[in-house]
Amino acid sequence: MTDLRSREIHDELDGDTLHEECGVFGILGHPDAATLTALGLHALQHRGQEAAGIVTFDGKQFYTEKRMGLVGDHYTDPATLAKLPGFISIGHTRYSTTGEVALRNVQPLFAELEVGGIAIAHNGNFTNGLTLRRQLIADGAICQSTSDTEVVLHLIARSKQTSSSDRFIDAIRQMEGGYSMLAMTRTKLIAARDPIGIRPLVMGELDGKPIFCSETCALDIIGAKYIRDIENGEVVICEIQPDGSISIDARKPEAPQPERLCLFEYVYFARPDSVVGGRSVYVARKNMGVNLAKESPVEADVVVPVPDGGTPAALGYAQQSGIPFEYGIIRNHYVGRTFIEPTQQIRAFGVKLKHSANRAMIKDKRVVLVDDSIVRGTTSVKIVQMIRDAGAREVHIRVASPMIFHPDFYGIDTPDRDKLLANQHPDLASMCRFIGADSLEFLSIDGLYRAVGGVVRDPQAPQFTDHYFTGDYPTRLLDQDGASNVRKLSVLASNG
Repeated sequence: MTDLRSREIHDELDGDTLHEECGVFGILGHPDAATLTALGLHALQHRGQEAAGIVTFDGKQFYTEKRMGLVGDHYTDPATLAKLPGFISIGHTRYSTTGEVALRNVQPLFAELEVGGIAIAHNGNFTNGLTLRRQLIADGAICQSTSDTEVVLHLIARSKQTSSSDRFIDAIRQMEGGYSMLAMTRTKLIAARDPIGIRPLVMGELDGKPIFCSETCALDIIGAKYIRDIENGEVVICEIQPDGSISIDARKPEAPQPERLCLFEYVYFARPDSVVGGRSVYVARKNMGVNLAKESPVEADVVVPVPDGGTPAALGYAQQSGIPFEYGIIRNHYVGRTFIEPTQQIRAFGVKLKHSANRAMIKDKRVVLVDDSIVRGTTSVKIVQMIRDAGAREVHIRVASPMIFHPDFYGIDTPDRDKLLANQHPDLASMCRFIGADSLEFLSIDGLYRAVGGVVRDPQAPQFTDHYFTGDYPTRLLDQDGASNVRKLSVLASNG
């Protein structure tokens, strides 16, 4: 199946879902570095299902394995892990928002530079990456991928700084947007987070060895200890010394900015068992449901989550409203994005490939259907119809986040603005008619802020990144504001 065909099928079957760009994991000084990295990536699989890659170093040379598909499809094979010896490792699991789906874009990206070999992987998106790419190519640079991560390698190579650490810092200081990034050299593991902390990154420890990863769930899976979050704008350099000890050098910006974590980490992306920014994701999502029930009550017989993202919010809604919670929709977890190449007839099944109505819990009942978000609304249409076909008397949709009006440019794969449901209808009543529900309500922005941070939104200095709801972008958008041809990249057909 070609990459472009895979994306077409994805758009038809899964195109009404938000996707995070990727997850990162790295460990320094451990003899089982590759195995631990594979386990960490397995825990971060929800952040990207298109491809995964691992790079290691054993004291003599670098090794890399990059595969399309899921982590468990490849990195559970002892023969694959045997190809990744070493005591330093970084890994990456990917969902593409920049660049096509091809093996050449799978991270970590590696380059041999004047200061030695370096591999980098990042989660997020640079809002000036394509602008810088155009400038680099005009100056004679040769780009092998369409990933904006490659720009960082070129900037490292061109830096006038002496050490690999200083070159890396020099490079990322030229990047804008939302990112968490890992880099590894022969002796170093380097972690960095964007100046306002849009994307998360945490530090842990296992057997005295430092670990960096996107979420705490990746620490839990290997029994590692959580140490702290990497601060926004911070760069942490861990280096193996000649005596085998590991030094840690934390460099913070001279003029730090207030942190603004992405709210969608709490709404949708992070795993419920993770702790992001010191807050339990599960508790935040349950609070969203509680606040939703306070803001938008309705007389009903049963509260049903849209699995799996809507489950914690539905529990909160049910507890606050006193309406019983039931699993009225059963999700088929074995239908992946590489399921089969569907015929038109199979595509017509739509949402039923992944969800089935639990008729016993729905028939003759007034149903409150709780979802975490609505993007284009096409999936909601199919789910409402499925619930009605199962015999529901009424279907009331409650969404545990505000309406999405604006696209994202920091690593979330969002549709164009005119394809978002909120921009296709003049009011809530029109949206409700389109979806086919008896009523439709969204959580307010202040209700979301209270659920996550405990206080309402400060419009003068928002505590979180929330532009998809408010239009308040926290950084410049150079690639979007520049010439239209900035976004045009050549696409080389690839079988990988």
